Amino acid sequence: MPTDGHDLRHHGDAEVRDDGAALVDLAVNVRADTPPAWLQEVIADSLAGLAAYPDGRRARAAVAARHGVGVERVLLTAGAAEAFVLLARALKVRQPVVVHPQFTEPEAALRDAGHTVDRVLLREEDGFRLDPAAVPEDADLVVIGNPTNPTSVLHPAAAIAQLARPGRTLVVDEAFMDAVPGEREALAGRTDIPGLVVLRSLTKTWGLAGLRIGYVLASPETIADLERAQPLWPVSTPALAAAESCVGPQALAEAAHAAHRVAADRAHLVAGLSRIAGLRVVEPAEGPFVLVRLPGAAAVRRRLRDLGFAVRRGDTFPGLDEEWLRLAVRDRATVNSFLRALETALTPADR
Repeated sequence: MPTDGHDLRHHGDAEVRDDGAALVDLAVNVRADTPPAWLQEVIADSLAGLAAYPDGRRARAAVAARHGVGVERVLLTAGAAEAFVLLARALKVRQPVVVHPQFTEPEAALRDAGHTVDRVLLREEDGFRLDPAAVPEDADLVVIGNPTNPTSVLHPAAAIAQLARPGRTLVVDEAFMDAVPGEREALAGRTDIPGLVVLRSLTKTWGLAGLRIGYVLASPETIADLERAQPLWPVSTPALAAAESCVGPQALAEAAHAAHRVAADRAHLVAGLSRIAGLRVVEPAEGPFVLVRLPGAAAVRRRLRDLGFAVRRGDTFPGLDEEWLRLAVRDRATVNSFLRALETALTPADR
């Protein structure tokens, strides 16, 4: 879906599987290793129940308990991406606005559902930070990511809350919030903000992109509208088992530890990138990825592929052009190898 030169349906996985090459993946914002052994066991054990239709009640209750809300405020989905489709189809909106640069699937889903979508483009000179006053007053649906993909900007919760209005649905994509230590600035679980809809994903931290599991937190009325638009049994039994386990106390403690590890690995990546002349990192970065600007980035990305590394092109995001790349945070050994490859990929003209 190219729109104004931006391919809204291009995602990081395309960078890895374009030509079947064995590439080190810095393009996809999902943990690079497999799910932990205990989670693999949970999923494997669930296979004994595949003859029965999926029953999401326990998983739904577990998610509700994790965020301190009633089950009527929770909807389980086949990944956060399904939630964008449900919102686009179920909500009666006239003036949807998407705050960019951000994950492009919300706008693509809205356009597929026949909506005309307005954009608010955050500016590089402002650090891609939200100015609530930039959002038109007549917008009755506003979508924003926090922390935002691909900028890695973590917007203050208070600034996002300023976007709430009577008669407006405020959708906050918190797919990467569990990678932020302490989940500071999170709005998940808040019931005092009118029209608030929060989306969460369980595929990123837990390496479950192939299983598809996420959820929506919203008012009971909104949840009911979305549920009516959802097909029967949309979340598989293995995904439900994973969801129930991933919001339990032990898993939350493990995710909190992983968030601190990501922060340390990200600092190592940013420090290495900052030593490269001509390259600019958007800071402070708070997600499990960083956004960089580099002259000749398109050519550098192709050279990196030849050297065995996949990175995410930035020009498919509204508000960015061919000089931008998104890099997923990886462990220090992988980052060190990547930094060496990046130095090799750079020519004097790129610096």
